[in-house]
Amino acid sequence: MVRIECRAAAWPIVVAVTLGAFAVLSAPSPAGAAPAAEGQPTLLGTYGDWGSYTANPGGKKVCFALAKPKTSKTEPAGRKRDPAYIFISTRPSEKVKNEISVIIGYPFKSSSAATAEIGTTKFAMYTQNDGAWIKNVAEETRMLDAMRKGSDLTVKGVSGRGTSSTDQFSLKGIAQALDRAEQECK
Repeated sequence: MVRIECRAAAWPIVVAVTLGAFAVLSAPSPAGAAPAAEGQPTLLGTYGDWGSYTANPGGKKVCFALAKPKTSKTEPAGRKRDPAYIFISTRPSEKVKNEISVIIGYPFKSSSAATAEIGTTKFAMYTQNDGAWIKNVAEETRMLDAMRKGSDLTVKGVSGRGTSSTDQFSLKGIAQALDRAEQECK
């Protein structure tokens, strides 16, 4: 359970960095843009539907690839929620490499699970607050390999209020975004 505790402890940093990255990803980036403010993520590059970033929250370097869903559905339809993201992070100071996490945009139902599907391959995810991580850490490498080879990833979960969500993420550009993040955090 050490990995779960580490993930939970790092979650506030992941959320803050992700929200900062979303702001960078959403803003137009003129040529020769200045570096990001301290603590804010710096866009390393955009690759297909993925962005590659670095940040230094609390002086600890984090490199990550991030994508927003191409499509999102809720049941019942039209339920409001915050934006969803998939986030693959490397935190050298914690000896964490390519940790897959999802920010779903609402608090998950307590003690619920989520699923990630790439083609016909499914991965169970555990949930905490508005985050989800692969349940079996030993499968993280297999999931990353499937993501690099796949065309899309679908994440399904249920909110604390009983709303089901299905988010589909394009995997176009993920290999390049991960390679760039890895290069930055060597």
